[in-house]
Amino acid sequence: MGSSNDYIHIVMVPFMAHGHLIPFLALAKQIHHQTGFNIAIANTPLNIQYLRSTLRGNPIPGIHFLELQFNSSDHGLPPNTENTENLSLDLIGKFFASSVYLKTPFYNLLKDIVKKQCKPPVCVIADVFCGWAVDVANSLNTINIAFSTGGAYGTLAYVSLWTNLPHRRTDNEEFNVPGFPDRCKFHVSQLHEFLRKADGTDLWSKFMQPQILSSFKSFGWLCNTVEEIEPFGLDLLRKYIKSPVWSIGPLLPKSWLINSSAPASVRQHAGKEPGTSPEKCVQWLDMHSDDSVLYISFGSQNTISPSQMMELATGLEKAGKPFVWVIRPPLGFDLKAEFKPEWLPEGFEDRMSRNNQGLLVKNWAPQLEILSHRSTGAFLSHCGWNSTMESLSQGVKIIGWPLAAEQAYNSKMLVEEMGVAVELTRGVRSSISSDKVKEVIEMVMGKEGKGRDMKRKAQEIAEHIMAAVKDEGNEKGSSIKALDDFVSTITTARK
Repeated sequence: MGSSNDYIHIVMVPFMAHGHLIPFLALAKQIHHQTGFNIAIANTPLNIQYLRSTLRGNPIPGIHFLELQFNSSDHGLPPNTENTENLSLDLIGKFFASSVYLKTPFYNLLKDIVKKQCKPPVCVIADVFCGWAVDVANSLNTINIAFSTGGAYGTLAYVSLWTNLPHRRTDNEEFNVPGFPDRCKFHVSQLHEFLRKADGTDLWSKFMQPQILSSFKSFGWLCNTVEEIEPFGLDLLRKYIKSPVWSIGPLLPKSWLINSSAPASVRQHAGKEPGTSPEKCVQWLDMHSDDSVLYISFGSQNTISPSQMMELATGLEKAGKPFVWVIRPPLGFDLKAEFKPEWLPEGFEDRMSRNNQGLLVKNWAPQLEILSHRSTGAFLSHCGWNSTMESLSQGVKIIGWPLAAEQAYNSKMLVEEMGVAVELTRGVRSSISSDKVKEVIEMVMGKEGKGRDMKRKAQEIAEHIMAAVKDEGNEKGSSIKALDDFVSTITTARK
């Protein structure tokens, strides 16, 4: 680190979850590519190992990985618990609370960097959940930038709900949320049960409130979205946090935004091995006509209840539309265990396979390849932001089934502000009928009426996303300009 070539310009600290680690690595690649800055990503040993594995043995000069010591057993967690993967709901709160113990090792690491290079990094980029990094950055004469891996609307809803708990001040099921206009009413069913029960003294509030409030004191925020697709959400977020917000998304591999036939990059993006080979998925999709296939996935951390799974399968069969379903054991069973046929209607998988109506993919699928295929017409999704951006970038309309985190707020925005989604249900406790599944699939997949309107809007959004990352000579898209402005602002702030 002594020579100028080794000077660490930016130190990043993501929250310990795959849905946060991957966007941070993508952001590091984007900043390095655009500026040549050296970037260090600091995290616990197993998460660093995971990030390295996603590069598939192709390290990027200029992106360094630095380890922060963390012993999960000290916090009442199972040994080697360093991210939220496969962690039961009852332990997740304890895991979040334990993450603040990264503050001291991070301070020591940053102090060591400052000492070695005789000056501090240009900035720290920390997860919104790592609000403690603001004090660390300030104490070592640099600035902290908060990075929200979600969209602007969903981020504002999440931080405002946790810091204000507006649902506790009313008996109504619908209520207003500070930062949103009165027309944007929220419903109690959109809140995860941890938030619904929060009163400011519980484990979750005691973690969320100080971390988010500290993040508000950051020099500015980066947001994984695009100015032209979220003008409303970005305007609200900027007014609420009263800081600069740079929209630098989508953090997707460039090849997928310019040319969606780049199969080699897909596994690198997620760092997981698919349950069915990308080639088999593509061959299956090739057999179907344009916009005819429904893709179903609830993200890497989620599943639905046994009764919901049964009704979804029955509804899919009734609808008769071709589908690709990324399927995991239902709630109450080990997500990593082998999938049992008894969780589906008798003979379901055989019937779907025999008549080519359905492809069931166990555990994980090459999502970007599926979404970018000409035959994929809609995505039944949990509305996690990474999945949402992948879907929108390919102009694929969405059937929402939000399950956790800020997913219900993303779904609300996709329905009410963008008009590219219909919500089927929300949560794992809702009762859902196969007839409703059939009805919603038929409406969304339809070539007329609502289905046609949603497709048109989704394609317009895909065009905006494509334009935002354009970087040809004098022609620069909004996300490229935002990153340029961010870099020039932080380098000036330090002088």
